[in-house]
Amino acid sequence: MPNAAAEQTMPEALRPWITGVRTSPRAGPAEDAFVRLPDASTKVVLRVTADGHRDVLALGPRVRASYHDGNATASCVELRLAPGAARPLLGVPVADLVGRAVPLDALPGSAARRLASGLRWLDTDEVVPYLSETLPELLPATAESSRTALLLAGVEALSVRGDRAPAQVRDVAHELAVSERQLRNLFTDGVGVSPKHYTRIDRVRTVLTRASTAPWSEVAAGTGYYDQSHMTSDFRALMGVPPRSYFTGRLPATTPCRAGARG
Repeated sequence: MPNAAAEQTMPEALRPWITGVRTSPRAGPAEDAFVRLPDASTKVVLRVTADGHRDVLALGPRVRASYHDGNATASCVELRLAPGAARPLLGVPVADLVGRAVPLDALPGSAARRLASGLRWLDTDEVVPYLSETLPELLPATAESSRTALLLAGVEALSVRGDRAPAQVRDVAHELAVSERQLRNLFTDGVGVSPKHYTRIDRVRTVLTRASTAPWSEVAAGTGYYDQSHMTSDFRALMGVPPRSYFTGRLPATTPCRAGARG
C-alpha cells in the first residue's frame, strides 16, 4: 500500500511553484510492501540514506504503478512541483524525465544546480523556509507567463474536481483557443505526459481515494468513465491489477526499492 507520509504546511508564497511538501520516513521491515502510484507530477526530492549520504533528485512523472518491498533505506523530503514550474527550474522538457530519477545537479538548468546545493544539507524543518526565500528569486516569472497560464487552465479542466468529471481534450483545446496538437505539446513540455494520459492518471488516483465511499458504478460515473468496465480496464492498465484485486491485497510481485521517494 502507499506509504505513510507527513504533509507540511506550505506558505501561500510557494504555491506558484510547489503544490505540496511531504516527508517520508525510512522503510520498515521487508514485509511492509508499498506501491508507487501513477503520478503526473514532477518532484524534487531530498533523500538521506541510513549511512547519512544525501542527494537531491528530480523525479519525473510515473505513468504506471510499481510495487516494492520495504527494504528501502532512505528517508525523503518531497517537493511536488506545480504544472509549468518544472521546465524553467530543471532546464529540460518534462517529457525527458518520465519514469526517471536524475540528480538535480546533473540537469542543465542553473536554477536546478543552485537548488540542489542549497537543499542538500538542510534538516526537514528547514526546507520550506529555505524555499520561501529562494524560489521567488530563482523563478520570478514562472507564475506569470501566458504559457503557464494556459497549462494551468488545461490541467484544471482535465482533472476530476468534486462532482465534476474531467472535460474532453478536444473541448479543452477549443476553450483555450489552441489546437489539440498545441495542447499536447504544452502538456508534453510542462507536465511530461499527453493531456489524455494526464486525465487517465488523475482519474485512477481519484478512484483510489473514492473506492470506499460509493459503489463501483457510482465511482466510475463520478470520475468520467463511460461505465464500470471502462474504469476497470483503465485501472488495470495503470495499476497492474483490477480494482477489486488491488483493494483486497492481491497485488503484483514486489521488487526492491533502490532510489527515489515512495508513494
